[in-house]
Amino acid sequence: MTTEQVAPQDLDSAVAVVGMSGRFPGARDLETYWANLRDGLCSISTFTEKELLADGADAAELSSPAYVGAQGRLPDADRFEAELFGFNRTEAAALDPQHRVLLETAWSALEDAGHAPLTAPSAAAAAGPSRTGVYVGGSPTEHALAAGTDPALAASIGALQVRILTDREFLAPWISYRLGLDGPSMTVQTACSTSLTAVHLAVQALLLGECDMALAGGVAIGTVRKQGYVHYQGGIFSPDGRCRPFDKKAAGTVPGSGVGVLVLRRLADALADGDPVRAVIRGSAVTNDGSGKVGFTAPGVDQQSAAITEAWAAAGLEPSAAQYVEAHGTGTELGDRIELEAASAAFAGGAGIGLGSVKSNIGHADAAAGAAALIKTILMLEHATLAPTVDVTSPVAALRGSPLRLVTEAEKWPGRAGLPRLAGVTSVGIGGTNVHVVVEEAPARPAPADDAVRPLLLPLSARTEPQLSAAAERLAAVLRAPGAPSLADVAHTLRTGRVALAVRAYVVASDAAEAAEKLTALARGRAPHGTPDPLGEAWVRGEEVTWPVSGGNVRKVHLPTYPFAGESHGALTLRKSTAQGTEEAPEEAPEETTPEGGELEATVAALVIEALDLNSAADLAQTYFEAGGDSLTAVHLAGRLRDELGIDVPIQLFLEPITLKDMTSSICEMKRNGDADGALDALLAEFEAES
Repeated sequence: MTTEQVAPQDLDSAVAVVGMSGRFPGARDLETYWANLRDGLCSISTFTEKELLADGADAAELSSPAYVGAQGRLPDADRFEAELFGFNRTEAAALDPQHRVLLETAWSALEDAGHAPLTAPSAAAAAGPSRTGVYVGGSPTEHALAAGTDPALAASIGALQVRILTDREFLAPWISYRLGLDGPSMTVQTACSTSLTAVHLAVQALLLGECDMALAGGVAIGTVRKQGYVHYQGGIFSPDGRCRPFDKKAAGTVPGSGVGVLVLRRLADALADGDPVRAVIRGSAVTNDGSGKVGFTAPGVDQQSAAITEAWAAAGLEPSAAQYVEAHGTGTELGDRIELEAASAAFAGGAGIGLGSVKSNIGHADAAAGAAALIKTILMLEHATLAPTVDVTSPVAALRGSPLRLVTEAEKWPGRAGLPRLAGVTSVGIGGTNVHVVVEEAPARPAPADDAVRPLLLPLSARTEPQLSAAAERLAAVLRAPGAPSLADVAHTLRTGRVALAVRAYVVASDAAEAAEKLTALARGRAPHGTPDPLGEAWVRGEEVTWPVSGGNVRKVHLPTYPFAGESHGALTLRKSTAQGTEEAPEEAPEETTPEGGELEATVAALVIEALDLNSAADLAQTYFEAGGDSLTAVHLAGRLRDELGIDVPIQLFLEPITLKDMTSSICEMKRNGDADGALDALLAEFEAES
């Protein structure tokens, strides 16, 4: 198949994205997320020393010149509408913030799809999905670690309950339980590729008939505090708080938070039921690097490339049909180089394929990174616009001659000669799990046959009066906007795709303008004018209402989702404390001394032995990799040497095929000479001469 040939959609193997919801740095909703992406906004926050100290940062750590006060932060991650989900205050305080935010996001994603939470249909239902699966994953959290070591909390609610409320293995079951979803429910963990792996598993489950609808995605909220990080030479984190994927100045990523959930159905089912299809997943694949790489944490070329080619083969397409690729793109020198090599090989035969990475906008959202990338790509498909990768000034030379080109400015996405827009999304996890998903723009939706009987009743409900007013105001804004959905579709979606909560109201209108006017009046505390409607009054009284069948070809449409208004339930944080539970007074820093002569050799050797967990100094006859060293251990050891002895060791030294004893001697020479680069050059020259 040539680049200009795209296979027609196979309804039996395609999966529709019918709903999605997410919160990312700088964006409490997907409308804001898209605006930030389109406008090339970097949403990574930079904090002052005062802000960091107020949120519990260590003053000694802040004083380090290597400390970077930046983070892709998720605001209000400690807030949660516990009552809506049936948690009491004690449970809500113990519940990990990741669980809280993921529950609310899953609720919103279902509503975005026009499917009401808490009303899971039975297998005997005549229409709609019969079983809804949940496939999600999360990151380690400060809250969970603190909860597991808090004896007072365990005494209050029991150790088992603490684990159930905080452990990430229960992320999926809590969603299934609280939202009434009875399909497969599993927590997925593949490190940074977690959420895109979850999407792949959900797609496979749908195609195998294990469920009829699925929620897939992930969450990463390591801490709710304003927090930075310490940069280590050769580590994965950026020295200046900015992530520059595929740029010559790329030096690392920035830790970030986020949450994203997508609602998936088989395309044929979604079209038959009038669901609002946002995009189509044509194919996906997962591989692992195995041992074909230099270390456990390092990425590999071959299997990254294989994931791409297998996903496009599953889609029935050649990779060269791609028009855009959303890369993992961490902005690390090694990761970007390997990913670009793998992608260039997989997409060979194509030309001018756009390339980008959302990490430049929001940082690295860890377990939620794949969902952030996939949602970005779907938004670009919907708006026919490619969003820029930001903070890039000099794309890497490897892009020259590659089928890929880095998108650094927003540009229209016209597609190719009338063919559908097609994109690939890649996610790579530490440990080697590579995922690639092929996404196509949604099929054109026929215009609604809006011949419903008028006027139409629009029911609204919420848990409180202020939330009801907020819901009415947001819906009014949608109905006033250009391209507003059909009023019949709006009524149908509100009746069938929303939960009936305790505080209720309704308006009756014949067109969008009248509905918007009455909704605004309702939001401002005025009774909508007009004759009371018997069915509407029954709805307000809390009675079970059977809505009349709407005339015409009504469909579900995207409408504003529930306006959560939770309070802060805080988050447990790790603090130093005495046995009595009081905070320890900081110890006086010992006077800095530098070991001399043989003592320096012995001190460096001891740090090397401890880092690699060696038995004795005799093991220093091995090379670093023979002793079991890897890239993360190298960064940790370099940090210890810098922090304790003031020696800045180039990471490259650990990668050289010399014994640990020789490496130790070289490190000592660097300390004595005060010239790390010069000492390393001399060492390499000596090694080459001996070779």
